[in-house]
Amino acid sequence: MFMCCAIMELKTLYELLFFITFISISYAMSPLFFNKYGGGFMGIPHIEHKMTTPPAQWIKQRLDHFNHVDTRTWKQRYFVNDTFFNYSDASAPVFLMIGGEGKANPLWMVTGSWIEYAEHFGALCVMLEHRYYGTSHPTEDMSVKNMVYLNSEQALADLAHFRHYMTEKMGLSQNKWIAFGGSYPGSLAAWFRLKYPHMVDGAVATSGPLLAKVNFLEYLEVVQNALESTVPGCTEAIQQAVQSIEQNIKTAAGRSSIKDLFKLCDEIDVDKENDMQNLFSTLAGNFEGVVQYNKDNREFEGVSDANITITVICDMMLDQKLGPSLQRFAAVNNLLLQVHNETCQDFSYEKMIKEMQNVTWDLVGGVGGRQWTYQTCTEFGWYQSSDFLHHPFGHNFPLDFWTKQCADIFGPKYNIEVLNNSVSRTNEDYGGFGIKVTKVVFANGSIDPWHRMSVISDLGPEAKAIFINGTAHCANMYPSKEDDPKELKDAREQIKNIIAEWLEG
Repeated sequence: MFMCCAIMELKTLYELLFFITFISISYAMSPLFFNKYGGGFMGIPHIEHKMTTPPAQWIKQRLDHFNHVDTRTWKQRYFVNDTFFNYSDASAPVFLMIGGEGKANPLWMVTGSWIEYAEHFGALCVMLEHRYYGTSHPTEDMSVKNMVYLNSEQALADLAHFRHYMTEKMGLSQNKWIAFGGSYPGSLAAWFRLKYPHMVDGAVATSGPLLAKVNFLEYLEVVQNALESTVPGCTEAIQQAVQSIEQNIKTAAGRSSIKDLFKLCDEIDVDKENDMQNLFSTLAGNFEGVVQYNKDNREFEGVSDANITITVICDMMLDQKLGPSLQRFAAVNNLLLQVHNETCQDFSYEKMIKEMQNVTWDLVGGVGGRQWTYQTCTEFGWYQSSDFLHHPFGHNFPLDFWTKQCADIFGPKYNIEVLNNSVSRTNEDYGGFGIKVTKVVFANGSIDPWHRMSVISDLGPEAKAIFINGTAHCANMYPSKEDDPKELKDAREQIKNIIAEWLEG
């Protein structure tokens, strides 16, 4: 009886949220956060006003930039917008948007803060899609033997050749180049300036993690702090709900109740450790995703959950009309299922691994999940485990849950030793927090968990950090709005002034 009442109240809340939510299923900029809803996948955007985007163009790239005996090549996709550019003006800059762990969305060629900067400075705008993502396919498939050419070093070499190619093709030898990137491309922007300073005159590195780390346990620390500082009491309600799940799954009746309450696709089998870890990770992911993208102005891309904010989900967690904390926790889960047109919550580890083992360039395997997982297993780590002591989501998805996926997806040689060595090499290569670079600005939001792997204090007079209080992942890169907080408006203006200094210097 009580559960029925909760469902009736939730139905009314659904209707309200669907009214305020910009309905369309697609994802935005590279987020470094992959869950069942496809974070990091850049779909076809839905916008209220039609905007004409430039057509795709293609550049021939080497498969292996570092083996000069290997002459194999492939075609990489890029876009150009010369609306504001005066070809006869050698002082007019070239702005390079770096693609990342998802399909390059051409809508970014006509909107976003960098386009506002381009109009101000009269810049030529170009965007290069990252190898192995979107439709930039260097190899016939994504088999393990072919994935060895997917790494950040090859991606930076792609950018260097692209810069050389565009300079020759469009006569840009006198024009300064400024790189832009958000999330992993933010890392690449800083590293491009580090490794190829003669080819790029400045870089805006937004929300870009610089320290590779296997166990990114700080992620849930930031999530915990963001939830509790926004709506006090939210994390206590979450903790109570998680503890209730942990108790319920000990009995057959309890497991059946949890299955129905959370609309799970399969029966709960506590003997399947991988499934249980995946279940708790998935339920935590509902909150992680909302925190990471809280109020980030993604509506212009048609993102379906852009208006589901920390306040929305935490208000649900404190709404006693929805029932006890367990019912409220389920209400958040079921809201996100409905918004994303999902009929049930899938937590099957075997099914997840099977999807990640798909090597073909189709809708499931070719949009970014397998590729990005490979990069985390061979370069970065960044696994968002439950190992941080003080957070409300329980400790049911430890580091081992994440690291074993590398071997399960790519084979036994991709073990923890290889992962640790790979992460160490990445930090040796780029410097981690100790990166020695000039003419780079690092922009991060305080609510974005990824700021813990980035630079949030000035490294020097020519390596500035902008820490934006109250904002989330890549917030400063999205189109500006009149009601943006002052801190965000000030950050965008500060970035513009820094770019002006680079161009004048």
